[in-house]
Amino acid sequence: MRCEIIAIGTELLLGQHVDTNSTWIGEQLALAGIDSHFQTRVGDNLGRIVDALDLALQRSEAVITCGGLGPTQDDITREAIATVMGVPMARDRAVVRRIEERFRARNRPMPSNNLRQADVPRGAALIPEMPGTAPGLICPLGDKVLYAVPGVPSEMRDMVLGSILPDLRRRSGDVGIILSRTLRTWGESESGLAEMLADRITYLDRQANPTLAFLASGIEGLKVRITAKAADEAAALRLLDEEDAKLRILLGDLVFGADADTMESVVLEALAGAGLTLGLVETVSGGLVTTRLSGMANAHDVLRGGVVCNSDAAVRKVLGGDYDLLVSEATTKGLAEAARREFDADVGLATTGVVGAQSLDGHRPGTVFLGASLSEGSEAIKVRLPGDRERIRQFSVISLLNLLRLRLKRGREELV
Repeated sequence: MRCEIIAIGTELLLGQHVDTNSTWIGEQLALAGIDSHFQTRVGDNLGRIVDALDLALQRSEAVITCGGLGPTQDDITREAIATVMGVPMARDRAVVRRIEERFRARNRPMPSNNLRQADVPRGAALIPEMPGTAPGLICPLGDKVLYAVPGVPSEMRDMVLGSILPDLRRRSGDVGIILSRTLRTWGESESGLAEMLADRITYLDRQANPTLAFLASGIEGLKVRITAKAADEAAALRLLDEEDAKLRILLGDLVFGADADTMESVVLEALAGAGLTLGLVETVSGGLVTTRLSGMANAHDVLRGGVVCNSDAAVRKVLGGDYDLLVSEATTKGLAEAARREFDADVGLATTGVVGAQSLDGHRPGTVFLGASLSEGSEAIKVRLPGDRERIRQFSVISLLNLLRLRLKRGREELV
């Protein structure tokens, strides 16, 4: 079973909106074991939408259109589908009543053009889920099928999960299950990871199940996604667990978590598990580390506080002494120790660095020092981070937290 996705809306072509819907639908199709080889974006033009539908139906058994089901004159997906089906439109009175009831519930008058949303190509079935005023459509075309969903993400997702994916799986006759797990890594490039896993990838390519894919996620690191297909969930999970274990051996400390884990959630969990508290002094990161940590649900028991130093005078005040170089290993280590002292914390973290266009204290832009202070000692390391001012600051956050993660892991291993 092959299924194409067509995103409809001139705003997508003009760059006024980013087409996240197609990405999400594509992911769901992959997880359901439905092949999807093409995604198309087309503007609000009847002829071009019809052309896109005709082409998609020539090369795929199913098509999902997203967008163009609203009440305005440029919402013409229904008309395009009726043209492709070769049928007239008919106004569905049940849909009219549902739209009217929705407006009454909001105590708002209903514009007459909302009635256009009740026009349905003859022979099409309505998708039962209707969280908004736009009904979704299931349109049979011989042995093929065309689905239409609104562009509003929440409405689209309800329909795809509730009706479209089950219908596609029924049509495909595939009763298997596909599951994925994503390993989160930090500290290596995509090409470096590919080289480390080259032999494993070659082996899996021959086996075809499970499979691996790399997903670059910028300041959040690189993801390695494992996808397994099996007859049932238990069997798929066994495949994932086996491959997960093999990859963690190959990648070692580069793996910091899986799926929804973030660097901050992993570090907070490690600190909480060890009964440790944390204080921060930030210069180059400008409070971003504190912000990301404090946004986590379990931060209250771990994070004692953080201070941002945006001037030389502030750095010297926190240090309680005079340092020749404010961007240096010694200064950063001193700030990490000050973070422990000032917040009466078990662990102190600090950053200094150069994010402007000019060199400072003999260091080029992108030079960042990361400091950590624990009961067993303090250290500061120098790193070079890429990008503009904001990317350097963001990269400094995950780099600093990763430094602490590795220190805590090393401490646990020494206790074993």
